[in-house]
Amino acid sequence: MLHFSRWKTLLIWLVAFAAIVIAAPNLLTEAQRSSLSDWLGHDRLTLGLDLQGGSHIVLKVERSDVVKDRLEELVANVRNALRGASIRYTGLTGNDQTVTVRITDPAQIKAAVDLLKPLTTAGGHSGSEVALQQGEEGQLSLQISDAGITADVASARSRSLDIVGRRIAGFGYENFLVRPDGADRIVLQVLGSVDAERLKNILNQPAKLSFHLIDESLSGQEALNGRWPATSQVLYSLDDPPIPYLVDRTAFVTGSNMVDIEPIVDPQTQETSIAYRLDAEGTQRLAQATEQNIGKHLAIVFDDQVMSSPAIDAAISGGEGRISANFSEDGVRDLAIMLRAGALPATLTSVEERSVSPRFGADSIFNGLIAGLVAVVLVAALMIALYRILGIIAVVSLFLNLILIVAVLSLVGATLTLPGIAGIVLIVGMAVDSNVLIYERIREEEKTTHFFAEAVGRGFSRAFSTIVDANVTIFIAAIILFFLGSESIRGFAVTLAVGILTTVFTAFTLTRSIVAVWLSARHPRHLPKSVLTHLFEHANIRFMGIRRYVFTASAVISLIAMAAFATIGLHLGIDFSGGSLIEVTAKQGNADLADLHSRLNDLNLGDVSVERTGGPSNARIRIASQGGGENAEQSSATLVRGELQEDYDFRRVDVVGPAISGELTMMATLGVLAALAAILIYIWIRFEWQFAVGAIVATLHDVIIMLGLFVFTGIEFNLTSIAAVLTIVGYSLNDTVVVYDRMRENLKRYKKMPLPILIDASINQTLSRTVLTAATTLIALLALFLFGGEVIRSFTFAMLFGVALGTFSSIYIAAPVLIVFRLRPEAPDGEESNKTDAGVKSGTVV
Repeated sequence: MLHFSRWKTLLIWLVAFAAIVIAAPNLLTEAQRSSLSDWLGHDRLTLGLDLQGGSHIVLKVERSDVVKDRLEELVANVRNALRGASIRYTGLTGNDQTVTVRITDPAQIKAAVDLLKPLTTAGGHSGSEVALQQGEEGQLSLQISDAGITADVASARSRSLDIVGRRIAGFGYENFLVRPDGADRIVLQVLGSVDAERLKNILNQPAKLSFHLIDESLSGQEALNGRWPATSQVLYSLDDPPIPYLVDRTAFVTGSNMVDIEPIVDPQTQETSIAYRLDAEGTQRLAQATEQNIGKHLAIVFDDQVMSSPAIDAAISGGEGRISANFSEDGVRDLAIMLRAGALPATLTSVEERSVSPRFGADSIFNGLIAGLVAVVLVAALMIALYRILGIIAVVSLFLNLILIVAVLSLVGATLTLPGIAGIVLIVGMAVDSNVLIYERIREEEKTTHFFAEAVGRGFSRAFSTIVDANVTIFIAAIILFFLGSESIRGFAVTLAVGILTTVFTAFTLTRSIVAVWLSARHPRHLPKSVLTHLFEHANIRFMGIRRYVFTASAVISLIAMAAFATIGLHLGIDFSGGSLIEVTAKQGNADLADLHSRLNDLNLGDVSVERTGGPSNARIRIASQGGGENAEQSSATLVRGELQEDYDFRRVDVVGPAISGELTMMATLGVLAALAAILIYIWIRFEWQFAVGAIVATLHDVIIMLGLFVFTGIEFNLTSIAAVLTIVGYSLNDTVVVYDRMRENLKRYKKMPLPILIDASINQTLSRTVLTAATTLIALLALFLFGGEVIRSFTFAMLFGVALGTFSSIYIAAPVLIVFRLRPEAPDGEESNKTDAGVKSGTVV
């Protein structure tokens, strides 16, 4: 009997009411939410970058800068130590990660070694990071270990986090996030309308400003033609062409001494400069240095380039002044922002950029909402047509399920992305699977009992384990997807995982409680009649009768797919191959593809493809990896922006450097293998080993055929493609588990039935569920394909194909493997065929 106590029913509906209250603020404006009482809470979904626009940039600390600074520090320490002790030396140099020096007086070698030993532990560095070695003829070397440099890189990354945040805030952005990533990276996300190119410019520069004296013992050109003092260095000016200067290495004022910085633009001459004010220490040092060097020249150095070289006419004692800056108006403002925020300890190189315009994000939201609405309407109509009043109950449960998903995502502060919307639409199709399983199980139980209420209770109870087993496979795939890569894929994974949990919850609480009320109020004697649901009631299809032919055909297709994969290969997207993907919209008229291709070819960027996308005014530009490292990829995107910005708006810009693309490839490969392993281990635990082998074969079949689809259709294979493959693996195993669960049940019930007949019976018994679930899922995906927009069209196409493929493999791949591996010994010769024929002639399912 299906019975719910009052307190359980009350608790369930309290949860539903709470979900509505939590989800409701997502429908309100910011002003309306602020007027709500505090106890209602203001939790809401956070829209991802691809929905509200913005830039996602990954910055990497340049290891070479860290090595350079560490070498210079160590060279200076060695020089000061030896000079302070009056130890004669020669050949003090620093190369790679090694500082070498030769002590000219053999009698002073031991003293020099003792003097330099403290440098291996000086400066706050670990003692194991620098090794001191003694060679022949007074040669000493100090080797900085890789571990030491790695620790310095991590330290530089940590110090850069706050500086990056201050620079972005100074730029005027409020809605941004800065977080560490690994040992040497910083992930930056700025939402809204963003000038990504200008933003990268102020983040990529260390902005180290310092005041030096020019060494006037030699001119810059003379120093280049000969040798210059070790206490000086040759630096170039910002002019075009650059002018060399011989500059003293010692800085007496740095950017850290500046307490007030303002950009100045002369309204008449448009000349730009930086007005500064120094702290007390900087003021004293500048006054002392200028007083002692009247008649000489200062060198104001910015990132190892001479910005200005004014003559010292008198002592500068006021601690205030101006620095001439040959920059544009925006450039001098950006310079002021960088100086105010402080100098970075090392250069930050952009290794990945994903920028979306707010207009493009708004279009994605609209497309996603339309697709979701169409999917809900179509799935609801199908369920009501199939199950009448129980279909209405399933639709009510579906709506509450969607509200529960939004409530949970709001509570945990999840970010909703475009693939996340796709995940919700997919859940619309898959959520009713639980209801179909329960209703079809009730239909079967109805035939074995005289009391319909008892059949309903058994239907819910016996469907529970099947529903849990089936959904665990997709849940595992969603968990693996979460750790694979980009924010958008994580959004899909979180939505899918939450949707699976809420689906199971609503099926066995909300749906069950509503059905219990219906039973109590109406006292029905049987399930509502529907022509559609009786289509497979007396099905007795001999699936295993043609298993050899189908299995052989599938094997041939799989071999062809593998051969094509090995020879033709996948059309890899920039996620895995590197490069740039840029979508533009013509400011006037239509996008001229021929003109775009011609203009971009003149930039000498290598392989460039241009195609129309999403309308006559839009175009998609694909630039192959430049092969020159991270900066080369960013430079190519900068050139394209500069070339097209007058005629086109940039809807979307994705730039992936070689480091990121290599990591994404490795993560995707490991993710697929991890998902397969986790799912198959679960099936091995829940079923006999033959079932696990069957699941392995069926899963490999699906993956191979899916890869073949990408090869032969030329669809770009990227991170969303990996998401599609893993989701299909979970879906396929979902269907396989349902069939396996019925086989396991029948194996216990019919201990002498030949395996082929038992398999056919199990498939036929679950055929209505298989077809109906595939139908609802395909309907939801079709709505997503037609109305979801161009961005996720390839994803939904692969999903549409994958759902059909998964349904096929659960019948014709996973099941025949059980016969091959003798899940049950075959009957004597002739017995199997006779019993099979008898079963077919009788027209009944055993």
